[in-house]
Amino acid sequence: MNNHSIIWFRNDLRVDDNPALQNALSANTKLALFFNCEPQWRKHQMAEVKINFIHRHVQLLKAQLAQLGIELLVIDTTDFNEQHTSLAKLCEQHDITTVYANSELELNEQVRDNKIIKSGINLHLTEADTIVPKGIIKNKQGEMYRVFSAYRRIWLEQVQMTGFSHFPLENHLTQVNDASDQNQLSSKWPLANEVEQTVLPKFFQTKLANYKVDRDIPGVKGTSGLSPYLAIGAISARSVLKRLMYKHPDILYSPDSAEFSWLNELIWRDFYRHLLFHFPDLIKGRSFNAKYDQLQWPPTETYFQLWRDAKTGFPIIDAAMRQLQQTGWMHNRLRMIVASFLTKNLLVNWRLGEAYFMQQLIDGDFAANNGGWQWSAGTGCDAQPYFRVFNPQSQSKKFDPSGKFIRTYLPELRDVPDKYIHAPFEYLIQQGQADKYWPEIVDLKSSRVNAIEFYGMK
Repeated sequence: MNNHSIIWFRNDLRVDDNPALQNALSANTKLALFFNCEPQWRKHQMAEVKINFIHRHVQLLKAQLAQLGIELLVIDTTDFNEQHTSLAKLCEQHDITTVYANSELELNEQVRDNKIIKSGINLHLTEADTIVPKGIIKNKQGEMYRVFSAYRRIWLEQVQMTGFSHFPLENHLTQVNDASDQNQLSSKWPLANEVEQTVLPKFFQTKLANYKVDRDIPGVKGTSGLSPYLAIGAISARSVLKRLMYKHPDILYSPDSAEFSWLNELIWRDFYRHLLFHFPDLIKGRSFNAKYDQLQWPPTETYFQLWRDAKTGFPIIDAAMRQLQQTGWMHNRLRMIVASFLTKNLLVNWRLGEAYFMQQLIDGDFAANNGGWQWSAGTGCDAQPYFRVFNPQSQSKKFDPSGKFIRTYLPELRDVPDKYIHAPFEYLIQQGQADKYWPEIVDLKSSRVNAIEFYGMK
C-alpha cells in the first residue's frame, strides 16, 4: 500500500463502475486530478451547455471523492500539451509513480496518452466506456461488423455467454445535493446521482413498457434522458444495463419486447464506439464509405444558414432546431429528420451538420454524433441508403399529428388548425398572416430527385 499514485479523471466523472478508481482505491490513493481544458474543448466544438454540465459534475465528483478520503485537484489548462506538462510537474512534486486513468477513444486523446507514456510517466489505463470491450466483436474474417444487425447478434451472444465487467463502489456515500446556481446553462438537467436514484427508477417503472412507441413521438417525454450523462461518463452504460437486467432478467433473450428496444439503443452506442476504435480515420472527417469522399457538394451556405436559423418553412424541422438551440438537446427521431433534410433535400455537406450539432448538444459524443450523421447522409456504416429520403411533412404527420411539439417551439403557429400545421404557409397567406412564418425553401419532390441523382453519381 502506498500514496505514490494519483487518479486522473477525464471522460469518466463518476465513482461507480470506475475501474481506474477501483485500482486507485486498492493502492490507497489519496489524490485525484481533473484538467479543466476549455480552450481545447471549444476547439473540438464542445457545446457551452456541455462544458457547464461537466463543471457541475466535477463539483459533484469532488464531494463524493472527499467522502472516500481523496482530494480532487482541478487544474486549468489550455490544451493537451499543457496537460502533459502539468501532469509531469504534479508527479514530480508529489513523488507520484503511478497515474491511474480510464482510456479515451478519440484520436487526439490517444496521441496525448501515448506521448505521456513514452515520456516515462507510468500511466496505467483501463477501459470503461463500453459494455463489451472494444476489439472483441469481430466477424469470421477478424474484422469489425459493418451491419448493425449482425453486430448486435454477436454482441448479445457475447453478453449472454460471458456477461460484462462491472466495478460497483462498495463504500456507501451520503447524498450530495446540487449546490450549483439554478440559472446555469445546464441547470434543467439534474446531477447524475439524482438521476440514478430517482429519474432512472421512475423511467423503468412508468415509461419503459411504452418506450418502443413513445420514443418516436417528440411531443411525449418518453425517453430516459440518459444521453448527456453517458456522454461525459457521469453514469456508466454497464451500470444501466445491470439495473435493466435486474428488473428484466430475460431482456437479452427478448428482442421483440418493448424493453429490448431501449437496450437496443445501448447496443447502438457500443456499435458506434467500436466503429471508431476500428476505423480511427472517421475522426478526420472521412466518410465511412470512401467513395462518398469524392462528392462535390454544391455551394449551399444560404441553405445551411436557413436550416441552422430554423427558417426552412417546414415546421417540424424549424421546431426541432429551436429545441436544439433552446435546450441543448434534440429528440432522436428529429435528429434523423433534420439530418436527412439537410444532407439530401438541401444537399449540404453532412460535416457541417455534424459540427453544428456538436457545438449545441449537451450530449455531444463524437462517435454517436458522427455515426448518426453518416447514417442519415447515407455515407456511413449500415447507413440509410442514399435513395431513402425522409419526407419531413410525412414524418411530422406521423409522429406529431396534432402539432403539439411544433407549437411548443413555434408559438407563432399556435393558432394554425391541425389540418394545416405541417405545411402552414398557404393557409397563413389566405388568412393574411404570411408574415408569421416562412415559405418552404425547397420543393420536396424535386429536391428528392436531385439528391438521388447527386448521390447516385458515385
